[in-house]
Parts: sequence; C-alpha cells; structure tokens
Amino acid sequence: MTYTIDEIAQVVGAQRTGTAETKINWLLIDSRSLCFPEEALFFALKTEKNDGHKYIDELYRRGVRNFVVEHLPASGMEGSNFLVVKSPLQALQQLATYHRERLNIPVIAITGSNGKTTVKEWLYQLLSPDYNVCRSPRSYNSQVGVPLSVWLINQHNDLAIIEAGISQMGEMSRLERIIKPTLGVMTNLGTAHQENFMSYDIKCAEKMQLFKGCKVVVSNSDNLTVQKCMDTLPMEVQRMMLKVRGVEKEGDHATIRFEYGGNVGQYTIRFIDDASIENSITCFSTVLALHTSIPMDVLCKRMSQLEQVAMRLEVKDGKNGCTLINDSYNSDVQSLDIALDFMSRRPETRQQHRTLILSDILQSGETPRSLYSRVAQMAISRGIEKVIGVGEELCANAEYFPMEHYMFHTTEALIRSDVFAQLHNEFILIKGARQFRFDRLSDLLTLKVHQTILEVNLSALVNNVRHYRRFMHPETKMACMVKASGYGVGSLETSKTLQDNGVDYLAVAVADEGVDLREAGITANIMIMNPETTSFKMLFDYRLEPEVFSFDLLEQLIHAAEKEGITNFPVHIKLDTGMHRLGFNPEEDMPRLIDRLRRQTALVPCSVFSHFVGSDGDKFDTFSRRQFERYDKASRLLQKAYSHKIIRHICNSAGIEHFPEYHLDMVRLGLGLYGIDARNNHILNNVATLKTTILQIRHVPAGDSVGYSRKTVLERDSRIAAIPIGYADGLNRHLGNRGCYCLVNGKKAYYVGNICMDVCMIDVTDIECKEGDQVEIFGDHLPVTVLSDALDTIPYEVLTGVSNRVQRIYIQE
Repeated sequence: MTYTIDEIAQVVGAQRTGTAETKINWLLIDSRSLCFPEEALFFALKTEKNDGHKYIDELYRRGVRNFVVEHLPASGMEGSNFLVVKSPLQALQQLATYHRERLNIPVIAITGSNGKTTVKEWLYQLLSPDYNVCRSPRSYNSQVGVPLSVWLINQHNDLAIIEAGISQMGEMSRLERIIKPTLGVMTNLGTAHQENFMSYDIKCAEKMQLFKGCKVVVSNSDNLTVQKCMDTLPMEVQRMMLKVRGVEKEGDHATIRFEYGGNVGQYTIRFIDDASIENSITCFSTVLALHTSIPMDVLCKRMSQLEQVAMRLEVKDGKNGCTLINDSYNSDVQSLDIALDFMSRRPETRQQHRTLILSDILQSGETPRSLYSRVAQMAISRGIEKVIGVGEELCANAEYFPMEHYMFHTTEALIRSDVFAQLHNEFILIKGARQFRFDRLSDLLTLKVHQTILEVNLSALVNNVRHYRRFMHPETKMACMVKASGYGVGSLETSKTLQDNGVDYLAVAVADEGVDLREAGITANIMIMNPETTSFKMLFDYRLEPEVFSFDLLEQLIHAAEKEGITNFPVHIKLDTGMHRLGFNPEEDMPRLIDRLRRQTALVPCSVFSHFVGSDGDKFDTFSRRQFERYDKASRLLQKAYSHKIIRHICNSAGIEHFPEYHLDMVRLGLGLYGIDARNNHILNNVATLKTTILQIRHVPAGDSVGYSRKTVLERDSRIAAIPIGYADGLNRHLGNRGCYCLVNGKKAYYVGNICMDVCMIDVTDIECKEGDQVEIFGDHLPVTVLSDALDTIPYEVLTGVSNRVQRIYIQE
C-alpha cells in the first residue's frame, strides 16, 4: 500500500513545505539503511546520542526528497517535501496507526519477557503453509520497531504477527494503539527490565495494556500474577482452555499430551528444554484460538516439524579467504533488506567482493517481475557484485540482475556446479527460505578449522552499552575499551558495532591494534593507552590519539611531531592519583607539565584522565573520593591553561554505576561492555559463549584413571567424554581434576584428569548425551565468572586467554 505525501501530512498533522507530489513506500529512520530514495520518507528522530536532522543533507545528496522533521534545515533543498511536526517519533507512530486502521485482518500481538521471537517465528512456521502471514522482522518490538513492523502489513496478507516489548511504564498503551491486536499472546514473564518497574505485578499489568481490545488472550494459567492481571481486562475476553496432561522427554524430543474441547491428543517437538516446551504450548494454543481450518492432525504434524529459530545473523570465516553472513532460514523482502543493511555496515577488510546467495522469495504477494526487479535494485544499492540464485522464479527473472549472476533451479543443482570453487576473497550473504535448505550451503562454505568456537553476541554488546547509558546524562561521552582484541572476543566486529551505536571513543593498548581498526574501516576516535616510541609514525599516519603519562614520552612525541611538521595533534594526559601504574603526579608535575605543553604547538591535550583503584568495592570509597579530589584539582589547572574544552574522565565500568557524580565529560566502559558487572560479578547481557562438541564417549571402570599422571582415579564405573579443547585454546589447566565443570545438555560435567594441550576429558556418567552433542565451556547458561572464581582470578583473564586458533563467530539478533 502506498500513500501520497499530502495524505501523510494530513495524517500526522504536519506543516508541509514543498509541493512535489510523491508516493511513499518506504519509511526510513537510519541514513545507512537507504535503499529506494525516491519512495522513502525519512523521519529525523532524536535519541540521547544522536539527531536525525544531522543526516538530511547527506540523504538529499543521495536522492531522498521527503522528510519528517522538527525544524527546517538552514539551506533550501529544491524539489523536497518537509513535514514539520512536534515529534517525528510520534508522527511515525501516527502514520503506522493510520495504516493499521485501513487493514481489516486478524493481528496477533505477542508480549512477555522471554520467548516472543521464538513464538512469533514458530507461529509463522505453523500458519504460513495456509495463510499469507506478515510478521515483525527479527526483534522489531520497540517504540520505533513496532510502527515499522505494522507498516509492512499489506493488502495481500491474511493475518499479521507483531511483537511488542517495553522497558518502562506508559509505553504499552502507545503500542496497543498502533497494533490494535485482535488476539493477544503472553509468553513467559520474567525479570527483564524489572529495574524500571516498582514491582513484578506492576510490570505485568503494564504489559496487559496491549490486550485491552482483544477478544482472545492466550496465556499460561499457572502464572497467578498473569491471571490476576487478566481479570482487569474487559469481561468479553475469552480464555483458552487447553489443558496439558503431561510432558514426556525422551532422547532429543518431547511429547506433550493435551485435552481440548473434550478431546485428548498429543504432539511431539524436537526439543527437550523447558522454554521450548512452554513456547510450543503457547503456539499450539494460539493456532487453536484462531479457529483456523487447519485439521488437528495436520497441526500436530507441523508441531513435530518445528525448527530451531534462527533469531540472529552469523558472521564467520569461510573457505578461500571468504567471510560468511549466514541467514539461511528465512527469506522475504523485509528480512533481506535488514540482512543487506547489516552486510553493508561490516568492516571493509581485504577488499572483499560482495556476493549474495539467494533463494526464491515465497508468498510476497507481488508479481515476480515486480518483486525481483525490486530485489535487484536492493542488491545494487548495497554494492552486491555477484548474485547466486536458487529457484524457479529467480531463474525466470534473471534479466533483472545486471551484475554477474548464476541461477539454478534447485539447491542440489547449485551444489553440483563448480560455482563455489570460484569463490575467493568474497563477502558472502546466504539468504534463503527454509525449504531450500541453505544450511547445507553454509556448511560447505564454512572454514572448518576447529570444532571449538567463541560465539560473540553483538546485540548483547549493544544492550550493555544501553544499560550503562541509563546511568549517564545524555551529553556525557562514552569511551569503550576494545584492547587485547576486544577482551578476547575480537576487536574489528565489536568496534564496528560500537561505532554504529554512537560510541565517542574506542581505546586500545598499542598502535598496532589501532592500525588494524583503521584499515578495517573504523573512523571513530581511537585512543592508544600504551604508545611505544617505535609507533609514533603510525600514530600520525592513522590518526591514533596517544595517552601521555611521562615527561620522557611527552618530549619524544613533541620531537617526532615537529619533525613531521605536525601541529595540534590530540593527546590524552594521564594522571596517577593512586594506581601507581602510569601517569603524572597531580600535585608535583602539573606546573611543569602545563608549562611544557604551552611552549609547543605540536601536541594539544584533548582529554585529561585518571583511573579509580577500587570503584568496584564500597570499602574503597574513601580512597576513591580522595583520588577524585586530587584529579579534580589537577585537571582544573590544566583546563584553566587552555581556551578549548578538555574532556575530563575518571569513571570506569564500576564507577559509572557507583559514582554518577563523577561522570564529568566522559566515562570509560571496559568489562561492563562485555556483560560483567564489575561490582558484583553478575552477568548483565552475556556477550561471549565458548563452546565445543563431544568427540568420543567411553566407559571406564571404577579404579581406572583418566589422563596424564593418573591424577583422577575413578571411584565408580563412569562414562567419560573427550572434548576438543585444551590449554592451547585457553582452557586453564587448574580447572582439571574436578576443579570446575562445563555444561552438557544443560547439566554439569566436571573436568577429570589433567587438561591436555588440545583435548580434555569430562565426566558424563549421569548425563544423557551422545557423541557430537554441544558442550558449553562458558556462556549464556554458565557464566564466565564461575571459571574465574574457580581459578581465583578475574573474568578478564579468562576472556582474554581464549586462543586465536578458536574461531570467533559473530551473531546479530
């Protein structure tokens, strides 16, 4: 469905400037996501760290002519339409609300703390064979994501499934007005975002606002809080009466026995974890509540075919110098646009050519000619140089792809061809509908160096940044520590993600790390914490800003810069207020330091900082406050000597939360960025998961020993599994001989015997498992702090100790 710019102006109550008549198909909130400029309407949203109005000039140059703004730009832009409103975000929501009102179809709204995306995707798998279903892309469930999701519903859809998430009071009623659901689904209600609600009951009541216009609401009747909140809904709300009579787990599947409408039955799913079982019951109940024409036996069969939800994009190394982005489980225009956008924002490394492997897009509602001409334009605008297509429709519409392309009728035909052998040094996006089984292509193209991998969740990284920003004033800057290869998780992908999310500075230890980031396309300010005299030329050539902590270093830097004819090169002055590691003495050195800085023009101080010794413990508060007093006095003296603003910063991760009064101009986020609260070792949003697989399981009788030097002698007949990870991978030898454990199918498996270089052994006697099963060393279910506590060390050491031979796989949820 399209709308004229005049119609949109009336809907959002805008004062319109410009007379060009245009039809709008695409809503844009991020200049980096631009694809169809002639049909796009840009909303200049303001956030705590950014302002969309800054990007209007750039978008105009790139062909955008329609804008929703709070105020007009300074310069005229011929042929443009500007809709001036009080709040572009509110205008976006108003437009989505208007669009929803014009669609007379069932809309399922899903909320809860956990399981929203899984339930949404499973409902799509269950319903899409019979209905044309529109669903929220990935996790588009926020105040911005929901209106963008609703905008995607069109006249070809039979029904829509929309996620709704909230983080504070008052948000859900706004989302309800946009979605106007006819059927509500409440998934598991947990503690996420609990800090913004006075109680669990209040949060539940706020989420229930989504369902106030629904006739049917699906929820778990065992949750008394949810049921109590249900009582506040209108009396005409119906309640599903699906009774679960039992759950039986066997091997890798679970059978759920149920009673519905006086009849009994059962279905099976290929999962045994409690969360998947609960989500499956929610989905089953929802399909029944829709009163579809799907027979019960067909529905039960589809339940048994439910597949793991790929809620994230994976970035990993491929063969022949290629990099892969794996999104091989679904394919529609919206998710393709998101995946191409994600690809376009990745660091430019090794000048790789961009390749798209794509299947037919099913149930789009468009004619093939219209659909694939649009897909081709999307590929062109995102720099795709080669397309490898699979499916009858792509073969029939190959003419729309002007770049190098290869089309195949089936996935098997592609695999049999020699196309993959020709892929060298390419950045490859794999995007396919489930029925094309593109997971096989991912397996063929993936570089299989080691079965042990470190999975890095970039979405969790961003959520940790947002967590700490909640403690900060909007104008306070943030520097993120990505030294030591991003605390072991890899600095390139993390730095690109942080740059995309408005971080002001990146900090690394040595110049080589900064050069790697620059050559990978990172343009953000980069601070070098430990500059070496041999690296000065690199600092100047790559715009890397060094920390200066001594007079010797200062003199050498001045001399090197003057020799190169450089003036006003930014440096960061380090003060030693108590760490006694590096830095100038804040009392004794300041007069001499200021005098020397003022008598030269090669360098200019852009920040002055120090480091708390004990902000992670209340017992050090007196010392910390004494540190700040010394720092505050010295930094003010430096600022007084200059007319330009010098950034002041002293708070680390623990200090951000503990000392809000000391945030000053900037804070430095280190361990907290990677999901570990430095004050209590609690996990915020886990970023890194180290996992491997079982190589072999053997039965070992009581009395026999395991491993070198017979360090572990078994006291009972045991099943011992060997896993391909050892101290060369970063698994500390002190964890052996029952010093700690890993997780196999969610259960503790202790390390037995000495940890070897490449392999170790674990006791799986009481665990149902088989060769090939996954093993979690640390991650979402086993915090890295468990290992650091067992080793009597800090999480930093465990994270940075993961060897480079362990492949990093980056995921975006």
